[in-house]
Amino acid sequence: MLLSEVIGQEKLKQQLVDMVQHHRLSHAILFVGPEGSGALPLAVAFAQYIVSIPNNNESAGTDLFGATEAANSSTPKVYSPEEIAELPAYHRASQLMHPDLHFSFPSITEKPGAKNVSSNFIEEWREFINGYPYGNVFDWLQSIKAENKQGNISADECNDIIKKLSFKSFESAYKVLVMWMPEYLGKEGNKLLKLIEEPPDNTIFLLVANSEEQILPTIISRCQFIKVPRLTKQEIETALVQKGHIEPAKAAQIAAISDGNYREALHLLQHSDADFLTQIREWLNAIIKGGPLAQMKWVEETSKMGREPQKQFLKYFNHLLEQSIRIKVLGSDIPLDPALKDFALRINKIAGVGQLEAIVQELDKAVYHIERNANPKMLFMALGIKFYHIIQNKTLILTEA
Repeated sequence: MLLSEVIGQEKLKQQLVDMVQHHRLSHAILFVGPEGSGALPLAVAFAQYIVSIPNNNESAGTDLFGATEAANSSTPKVYSPEEIAELPAYHRASQLMHPDLHFSFPSITEKPGAKNVSSNFIEEWREFINGYPYGNVFDWLQSIKAENKQGNISADECNDIIKKLSFKSFESAYKVLVMWMPEYLGKEGNKLLKLIEEPPDNTIFLLVANSEEQILPTIISRCQFIKVPRLTKQEIETALVQKGHIEPAKAAQIAAISDGNYREALHLLQHSDADFLTQIREWLNAIIKGGPLAQMKWVEETSKMGREPQKQFLKYFNHLLEQSIRIKVLGSDIPLDPALKDFALRINKIAGVGQLEAIVQELDKAVYHIERNANPKMLFMALGIKFYHIIQNKTLILTEA
């Protein structure tokens, strides 16, 4: 994966290349970015870039870390990401088969007595990175059929890392370890502290996390911190058109509600054929006019959709309400799909900004609970009751979640 193939993050890409070309690369870098921002593909592409640099590139002058080597006045060759793509080492790195490129990630124990180490799942990992690099830990654990097993980065894995990195590099000037989700390191992560602080020569750690809050503070303190921001609406829209060959109008609609999360955009695309707008109209009619029996019938059908479509449905509804609020505040001249604008204008007749904001908060909480396996029948029935009181009685009955 070339840096140019990573969606968006142009400033960060240039910053990383500059760090290499100006010999200011840290021994340990912590990439922290929310789900779907591309922190993992960014780190993988950067690792592939580093290990593809030929050994003779550092034979004189200064190494990547700024240390002076043998006295020599010659200037080392600086490789651009495009030039790296033409080197033989990159072809091995792009297939995740370079001998100096190592990976660590949450895994499971396959059978009683076996060691829980990443190397047991390296083939599945290659397929995951090449096919779904914007996926999250849930997607990864599903791909290795973890079922109800909890993934983690074990003490055996830490020992394996120490062993791998004790060897000299095989063909690259540097050996690189990419650790995905260090949040899954427990106290056993302390085994790696000395290695991260004083690694063997020409060894680089790239850690990739969603949030630094669950990472051992002793590890964070030893890393250079790089924050990976959410993708912009335009970046996601462009990626959907160029990579997914999606029609621009549909790509724009999906990008608008994906909240900077490319994984979310892909899931929305998967379920974009569902007629969510009609479903929302039926739900509101059942709540306001139909009564309990109509609500129960709607809930019965919706509960059969499956967790992921239910989540996308709620997020789509949330997006529509946000557009309704925009129209209420800014006027009806904002650019919007005619069907969505019609819905927004109609719901604005029955609810004020306060009511709409209350429903948005309830929808956000519902998405949170669905992600944690809430009973869909109970959840949607409770939502319907809350919406009735918010809209019909003009009462805000928000409760703490």
